[in-house]
Amino acid sequence: MTDDRQPTLAELCIAKGMRMTEQRRVIAMVIQEASEEHPDVEELYRRSVAIDPGISISTVYRTVKLFEDAGMIERHDFRDGRSRYETVPDEHHDHLIDLRSGQVIEFRNEEIEALQEFIAKKLGYKLVDHRLELYGVPLSASKDDKGDG
Repeated sequence: MTDDRQPTLAELCIAKGMRMTEQRRVIAMVIQEASEEHPDVEELYRRSVAIDPGISISTVYRTVKLFEDAGMIERHDFRDGRSRYETVPDEHHDHLIDLRSGQVIEFRNEEIEALQEFIAKKLGYKLVDHRLELYGVPLSASKDDKGDG
């Protein structure tokens, strides 16, 4: 029987030869658990310090930078003035950002993926990577409100 479970962020750090202090272990766990929420550093700090009051915000910043540089987490800038993070996904997905609530909705759409490949090929390129971020407001919003963009 094979283990189809994806390695945790802490396990990936160890596999890459990083020294895993207890504070890094806590921050890795917090990032892993909050990844779908795409938290910023301040939110990661609030959650980490609730577990280990000895963690400083500068430790969180350094650890996030270390994990990002190692390719284990991705940074996103969703037009709200703060960098937000998620673990590198197992499978590609795109994002829809609710401009009212800040909620980030992950989605995958095969038609969009195929269209992007088609456009790249038509322009003479092989698509090797992309990011798609959609920004919107709920349809239930008043007709006068067009959002922030």
